[in-house]
Parts: sequence; structure tokens; C-alpha cells
Amino acid sequence: MPDKNRTATGVLGGIAGLVGLSAVAGLLVTATVTPAIAVSGAAASSAITMFDNMPSYLEIDDLMQQSEIYAKQSDGSDVLLARFYDQNRLPVTWEQINPVMFDAILSSEDPRYYEHGGVDIIGTTRALLSNVQGGVTQGGSSISQQYVKNVLVQKCEKEAPTQEELAACWTDATTASGVEGYQRKLQEMRYAIALEQRYSKNDVLLGYLNIANFGGTTYGIGAAAQYYFSVNASDLTLSQAATLAGMVQNPNTYRIDRPERETNGAADGYAVTTDRRNYVLGRMLAEGKITQEQYDAAKAEVITPAINPTEQGCQQAGGAAYFCDYVRTIVLNDVAFGQTPEERSAALRRGGLKIYTTLDLDLQFAAEKAISIVPATHPNLDLGSTGVQLEVGTGRVLSMVQNRKYTQDADQSAADAAYTSINYNTRYVNGGSNGFNPGSTYKLFTLLNWLEHGHSVNEVINGRQRNFTVLTDCDGGTQRVSSGEIKNFEGVGGYSGTPMKFTADSLNTGFLAMSEKVSVCDTNKIADRLGVEYANGFKTYIGNESDPNNTVNVPYDILGSKNIAPIDMAAAYATIASNGLYCPPKAIDAVFNSDGEPLPLPNTTCNQVLDGSVASTAAYALAGVINGGSAAASRPGDGIPVFGKTGIHEQFHTWMDGSSTKVTTVVWVGNVKGQQRLDRNSANGYSLWRMRHTIWPAMQRAANAKYGGDAFAKPDSNLTRQVQLDLPNVVGQPIDQATKTLEDAGFSVNVGDAVDGTQAPGIVERQDPGAGRVSGGTTVTLSPSNGQGLAVPNVVGMSRPDAVNAIRGSFGRDPSETCVVKPGATGPGVVTSVNPGAGSIVNRNAQLAITYERDNCS
Repeated sequence: MPDKNRTATGVLGGIAGLVGLSAVAGLLVTATVTPAIAVSGAAASSAITMFDNMPSYLEIDDLMQQSEIYAKQSDGSDVLLARFYDQNRLPVTWEQINPVMFDAILSSEDPRYYEHGGVDIIGTTRALLSNVQGGVTQGGSSISQQYVKNVLVQKCEKEAPTQEELAACWTDATTASGVEGYQRKLQEMRYAIALEQRYSKNDVLLGYLNIANFGGTTYGIGAAAQYYFSVNASDLTLSQAATLAGMVQNPNTYRIDRPERETNGAADGYAVTTDRRNYVLGRMLAEGKITQEQYDAAKAEVITPAINPTEQGCQQAGGAAYFCDYVRTIVLNDVAFGQTPEERSAALRRGGLKIYTTLDLDLQFAAEKAISIVPATHPNLDLGSTGVQLEVGTGRVLSMVQNRKYTQDADQSAADAAYTSINYNTRYVNGGSNGFNPGSTYKLFTLLNWLEHGHSVNEVINGRQRNFTVLTDCDGGTQRVSSGEIKNFEGVGGYSGTPMKFTADSLNTGFLAMSEKVSVCDTNKIADRLGVEYANGFKTYIGNESDPNNTVNVPYDILGSKNIAPIDMAAAYATIASNGLYCPPKAIDAVFNSDGEPLPLPNTTCNQVLDGSVASTAAYALAGVINGGSAAASRPGDGIPVFGKTGIHEQFHTWMDGSSTKVTTVVWVGNVKGQQRLDRNSANGYSLWRMRHTIWPAMQRAANAKYGGDAFAKPDSNLTRQVQLDLPNVVGQPIDQATKTLEDAGFSVNVGDAVDGTQAPGIVERQDPGAGRVSGGTTVTLSPSNGQGLAVPNVVGMSRPDAVNAIRGSFGRDPSETCVVKPGATGPGVVTSVNPGAGSIVNRNAQLAITYERDNCS
């Protein structure tokens, strides 16, 4: 609020105004003081007509008040996180003000307050004469008129969309000159008279003390007492009350919170304000409100400010500052708080909202401690880290932390990298972050896609390093991924296995194999259904070609190449824990206006977006990740069932996402900007890429200790069934070809030692098991031929000489012979058996044996 300036612009204008005001003064005297006085003259008639035509009803709006954001402690008590205001005001009741304050303000501003009807004609006329004659500018306004002026200024300020227009409200209301100025004065008088016909004197006086400016952004006696003297309005001393009463005439001149000023600063003992205070004390003495002794004692006091700044903004929330800022952005963006950005901003800074949030301070403090292992700065990379926790089944945000300190001061963040205004946990609209690559935590959506298509997590497919033909588009379009283009973590070659195993091991090639059967487009659509989109607001899947938020589906999507906000991933994993119920993140439990009335909340309706059978089976697979899989290092070890999923994006970003049935926790550690490898850097004794495995279990244990957790729903029997596959016959194929044939069909292959066979060397002589329907996951043993095998001829039933000749012809040697006597047999004997048996494959150097029968073996 600017200092006042003299507004009279000339003798002629002043005389014209004096004539008009004198006429109206007569009318006002007639109406409010002495009915017998008459008014006459053309000027009077004109002024009276103008006065009568002015509006008389003034709507008293709610005071512009600070809005406050709260969190709850374990005992249920509310803790103030932050406040926001254009006007720092603490409204007080009549009983909460020391009576000496009423005496001080009335003695100095309106000693006849309880005698007039809203306008003090004597004071007004005296002020007008002084102004016209070029004397010291005087306001001459009664307390009621000053209240009217402040109400009008506040009406203007409430509707001002910009700071420039807001500042102009005071200027326009106080510095208008000439005819416009006198008309404004008349309007104030008209309103003041009507005001006192509707409200009691005490109500008007209290309203004035609660609305008046006391310098800068300090408004109302409650805030002024706290700010300047660190006391309640009920505890003001005589000297303090006189000091504050003196301020209202020219607030920014008399304020005492600028000790550095050469004039009216600490060096001269706030001389200007002291003179003004002493004037007020003198008026109180003259009005009989204080004794001479009280006057002398108060006048002798040195003005001693005890400045108690009322901090505003989320920086006062400490470690919860980023959560506070998240709430702030919700208010500024959600239509529940106003249809336009201007209305929403006004609601936050002027509406006196009481915002009660979802933040759990127990979990918040535990999260702050957990993430403290990540330094705010690092010499080798732009290091960031976040942690966020959601309540399963409601979406309530229970904690939100990051490694850097919060500031909205651009100069501070530019000068010190430990500070930032960007909330890494949220989308751009809620904190300025463009998100981060979630890596393998995004594989959740391929798993869900697999299950929604009826596939079992125990179905065996070929997840080996190879060429892949990935289904990318929803209309069946594909893209080829060459062998080696996408590799597995730490160079693992892959294997034929199940999605259950692929998930536990986070096998990239396994998920590429799954995406040969279910499309990337459908995977991204599921992510969208679970509330995941690009942090900048774009959709995660390709939609209408004319949609400006269109995005292309590519194989890399399934491995987490998109920029996603951690809070979105938390909501998605919470959906699995709640058996398919998606709940948008919710940060506000209740909002009340300045009158204590509840207001509508942002829409955070929960919806069933997954079939329970799919969600429960996904939870079953994810439990395997933390119970012996890639997330084993994050296992809390407290007995509460949890599931989880790790994510690493090229060692630039690392994630750990997981949940109990009660609370979901997501942790990210990575590059805010740039691409420096985390596995080649450390801090505070931790390898950066492993920090997530320290932060996540600490946060989840705190949640488990407070909220507990139940067993997850049992997986669907159909989605966990063992799948029978057709095992092809590869006998007669070269070993390499046979191996590929079997692996492509989803089988593992074991190549045994070469065996005697009739096939050429290196050709499959036999397989075990043989061709047919077998369980998925079966390992097939292949036996290559050494080329040295011959089939034993079937000589049973032949005569002995014929059998010997047949064996000699095949093996080049005679067999050994055994004769068995059989009475009645005729001829040279009949062969009854051959060893090895007929058709057996034996080494060509093997010795065969035959048995024959004849009537006499001697």
C-alpha cells in the first residue's frame, strides 16, 4: 500500500468541492445531528441530488485472509505446514483486543465516533478547509468512512488478476483528485451512513481494526500485534497500542520493521513513528482515556520492535516442502478451487482456506531420514532422488521426499545446486519435472497385457538373445529387433522360460518374447488406464492421428524408455496391491473456507480398471521378484507380505517400486540431467545404483510398522496353469538347426555326448523326450551321431548259415554263436535271437551274438 500524497489540485477545484460538500454537510447534519438546520442554494440542491442518486448499500465481503495447509500427527492433532497470503491477517474478536487499543484508535482517528451517525461533519469540514487552503492534507474521515474505504479497496484487490492491478486498487481509492475525488468522498459518506444503520458501532470498529493495513502485507490488529511486537492483540501495552494506532494514517511511513532506514530506523530510534505515537498518547490524554502518569510513562518508553515475521510459502514445511508444493499446485490447477487461474490463485492467497492434507508425518519423517543418504549435490553428476508413498485403496499421499532442498527463489537455486523448485516426484504441471525413465518397473504393464490376453505366467517361451518380431501397433503392425540390439542386464544371454521367471529376473529378452504375442500398443494403453502418462502430459500410446498429444509405440517402450513421474508409477503399483482398483493420487482430505464451511474437493474417484484375477496374478509374479529375484536386496524382512520390481535404465536411472496391501512405496535415484553412469559413482559409502535398496526398505518398513499388511489375493488358477506344448521331432537335423527349432518352440536344449549312430556325424541321432505333447519348460537332450553306428539286422527266424552271412555282410565279421538243443529240429538250425536286438544301433566294431536251435548241438 503506497504512502498517501496530497490530492487537492487547485483553489478553484477546492472551492467548487467545498460548496458542494458544504451543501451535503447540511443535509448530513439534518439527517444525523440537528434536524432543524435547513439547506438552500443551487450548489446544495445539485449536491443533494447527486448524493441521493449514489448507491447506499455496501456488501461487506469476507476479509482477505491467509490460507493454511495442515498435516496430522499420530495423536490426531493438526500441524501447520505452510501459509499463503497477499495480506497477512489474523482476525480477532472484540474480547481478543486490549481495550487500550480501542481508546488509542478512537482518540487519534475519530474521537466523536460514538456521537455521529457515520460521518463526522466537523472533522470533514475542518479537513476540507485545510486541504483547500493548502495546509497539511487531512483525511477528515470517520472510522466508518475509513472502514468503507478499506472494504472498497479489498473488493478491488480480491478481483485484481495481477500484482500491478492489485497495487492500483489502493491508489485509485485514495489519490483521486478534483471532482472525482469529491464524488468518491461523498460516496464513502453515503455508504458510511447506511453502514451504521445496519451494524452496531462496535461491529464497525472491530471490522475496521481487522481490515486496516499496518504496513507492507500486515493487515488487521491481530497480525500487527504479532508481527511488530510478538504479542497477542489482547496483551498490547499502552505504548504499543499507541504505536499501532498511529500507523493507520500512513502505514508504510510509520512501520517499524525496517531498522536499516536512515530516517525512522533503528539508528534514530524510529523517530518519525515515535512522534506519531506521542501524538496518539496526547490525544488519549486530552480525551481523558489515560492519566498524566500513564502518558508520561508511555511517552518515555523507547519503541522496541520484536519483529515476528509470518513466513509464507512451502519452504516453512521443511522436509515436507515438496508435498506442500504439490498441494499448492493442485489448488492452482483444479477447477474445484475456481474456474479460472485467477480465481484459483485468489482462493489460495486471499480466501482464508484451511486445507487438511493426507500427509502422514510419521512416514514423512521416516522417509526424510531414509533419503538423507543421497547427497543434495555430487561432484560427478546432477544427482537426484525421490521417495513417495500412497495408501492402497484410496490413493492418499502419505509421504513425499527428495534429496534437494526446496526453494522458489530462482536466484538461490541458480547459486546453490543443493536447492531447487522442481518437484521430481510429480508431473510437470505439479512441480516442473519432465519425469524420468522408469526402466524395468514399466515391465509391469507388459505382464498385465500378457495376463489380460489369457496367457499364463507359467507358459514357456523363447527369451533367448535373438532376433525378435515385436507387435507394436494395435492393428497388428510389427517392428524387428535385431539380436544384440537390446541386451540383458550384466550381459545375461537369456533363456527359454516363463513370464514368472522373466519377471523375477527382469529379463529384457523375455519381455521382448512376450511382446511377440501381445502388442506394445496394448501395453501402453494399460499404463494409461492405470494413470501413467508422460510427465509432460502426453499419452503413453498412439491414439488419434490428429491428437497433438500423439506418441509412437516402439519396442523400447516395454523397457521403460518414457519419461514418467514417480507418483504415477506409485499409483499404478498401488492398483495391483488393491486388486485392480485404481485410485488417483490424493493429497487433500478436506478444505474449509474462512467461515469454516466445507468446500468441494478435487475429483479423485477410484475405479476398477483391472480384473481381480489379473491383478492378483500380477501381484503373485511380483512377489517372486522380491522373494529371491532381482529385488531381493530390498526385502524388508519384517514378516509383512510385499511385492516389488526393480528398474534400471542404462545405469542413468534406478528405481525400486513395490507395495504391501496397505502402502505402496516408489523410490528413484538417478540423473536429473545428463547421462552419467550410477554404477561408477558412490556417495556416503553407498554405490549410487544400489541406494534404492537402502531407501526403499526403510520407507516400506516404516509403513508396515504403522499400517500392517495382509496376504495378497491368491493368483488365478487359469493364469498360473502349466501349459502343454508340442515338442517337434528333430532327429535327423543338424545339432544347431535342431537346437534353434526347439528353442523357438519354447524348449531348453541340452546337447549330450555323441553316440553311435547311423546318421552322419553331428546329426541328431536321438532326442529325449521324443516328439509329442509335453509340459512347457521341458529340457530336451539331443544326442548327435558319431557316424560309427550300424543297425543290427533282423536275423531271427533265419537259418543259421543265412544269419551268419547277413551279419558278416553288415559288420564284416561273424557273430558269436550259441546252440540250444531242440528235439525234432531239422537242418542246420534256426536263429531264435540276436544280441544286441534287431534294429539296435551299435558301433560297427561291435561283436554280435546269435542263438539258434537244432536237434543235436554236438
